[in-house]
Amino acid sequence: MTRVATFGNYESALLDLMKAQTRAAEAQERVSTQKNATDLTGFGRQSETLTALKGSQSRIQGFIDTAEAVSARLTTQDLAMGQISDGVAGLREAVGNVLATDSAISLMQDLDGYFQSIRGGLTMRHQGGYLFSGASTGKTPVNIDTLGELAAAPTVASVFDNDTLKTASRVAEGTTLETGFLADELGTEVFEILRDIQLYHQSASGPLTGKMSEAQKAFLTTQFQRLEQAATGVTDKMAKTGSMANQVESITKSHTAQLNSLEELVSNRTDADMAAALTDLQLSQVAIQASAQVVSQLRTVSLLNYLS
Repeated sequence: MTRVATFGNYESALLDLMKAQTRAAEAQERVSTQKNATDLTGFGRQSETLTALKGSQSRIQGFIDTAEAVSARLTTQDLAMGQISDGVAGLREAVGNVLATDSAISLMQDLDGYFQSIRGGLTMRHQGGYLFSGASTGKTPVNIDTLGELAAAPTVASVFDNDTLKTASRVAEGTTLETGFLADELGTEVFEILRDIQLYHQSASGPLTGKMSEAQKAFLTTQFQRLEQAATGVTDKMAKTGSMANQVESITKSHTAQLNSLEELVSNRTDADMAAALTDLQLSQVAIQASAQVVSQLRTVSLLNYLS
């Protein structure tokens, strides 16, 4: 004969109640987090795949962050080069006006103003560091402040303090862009012209004021042609900066598309089916209530009640 014990009934009912509570807790966690699990252990065999996907996401996000930083630097770099280009264009215009009018009354004052504009572009900062100093971003790349100091310098090369290391950034797998320029490669040509004009102004052939002599006009004509070449050099570097900016933008778009694709793959594996989770929660709550009622009813069917 099979014996039915009160203790066994209680134990079975309590186990059912605990299982229902566990299922309810799991369903509630899926509803609140909208995820199938909160750690890799909960995903079982898919954990390795998720780890690989997460690693790819981190790597691509790193490239995107780098590309954004490079893009910001290139924008500032373009502004600085634009200021240098405007200064060179102003120099050409000032010398051209002198040749057209045979009068150099304000030439040297104009040249000093454009020199300051060019110097300002060469010493422009980005995020606290000098753009065109190479690796020595904390040190100003130009160590003079006036045309007089430029003329007094032993050589044009001596007025530049930048090093030779250009900024390079890894923006994709196997793609490293050298995005930086150096102050000396941007400013040497125009500084040589300005130095020659200042020295000529201070020499016996000067000063370059008032009505121009034929020798002075011939000298300024040569400088005008040199300034045209200098302007072309700066424009070419600006075009290169624009081309790199477009390349970085294109790479960023590609990385963003890859990241979105990876996020979708991860989401398909980790996001909970909310309809199923809500259904499981409701069913588990019903099971808890049923188990609780069974436990309560067992109090009235104890064998001790019959023996008494």
